[in-house]
Amino acid sequence: MATLLHIDSSVFPGGASVSRAVTETFRKTWEEQHPESTVIYRDLSVAPVPHITAAAHTAGFADPNAHTPEQAAAFAERLQLIEELEQADAVLIGAPMYNYSIPSTLKAWLDNVILHGRTSGENPSAKGTPVTVVASRGGSYAPGTPKEPYEYVQNYLTATLADMLALDLDFIVPELTMAPHNPAMAELVPLFETSRDRALQDAATKAKALAERLAAYTRERRVRPCC
Repeated sequence: MATLLHIDSSVFPGGASVSRAVTETFRKTWEEQHPESTVIYRDLSVAPVPHITAAAHTAGFADPNAHTPEQAAAFAERLQLIEELEQADAVLIGAPMYNYSIPSTLKAWLDNVILHGRTSGENPSAKGTPVTVVASRGGSYAPGTPKEPYEYVQNYLTATLADMLALDLDFIVPELTMAPHNPAMAELVPLFETSRDRALQDAATKAKALAERLAAYTRERRVRPCC
């Protein structure tokens, strides 16, 4: 039975959020392909995880038997997030761009799950797990655009998810999401609609392909000779 870890971080609910619409499409397609699958869902806007504290940070490098009560409580919350990542066969993250970066709630989740010597370092515990990030943004930061130098979301998430956690990273990037709401961007609405529709299609296509890939891997393991 496959497990999908699904994380949303947009402050906007439901249809008001493009990143949520795209992650929902991915998840529904995944569930259609894996009706028996388990989905661990975290909505970081509705239920934020704790920001990293000194107790939670130092507990990650200390002998559990030597934890103070404060460290033990803080690390227990952190450990739950780490184990969710480690147990997942695939990860789906909605990461809208706010002020050129990711939401602070998503940064808090990353700060909790990045633990040197376990999830990062020489042998990361979730290494190779496929992660699909829906990196929506109000404008365009594509190569060659005036705001290309301000694209910190994909750069940062590549550094943390791919380089530190060694996850198998893939992006879906719906752009110009502010066009329908900003009169100054009215002429860009058709481009936004094209970008959104492509992102929704990519989500369905990638979810189906990933589900089939994991199913094939499971079948291969079942028929592989034991000796």
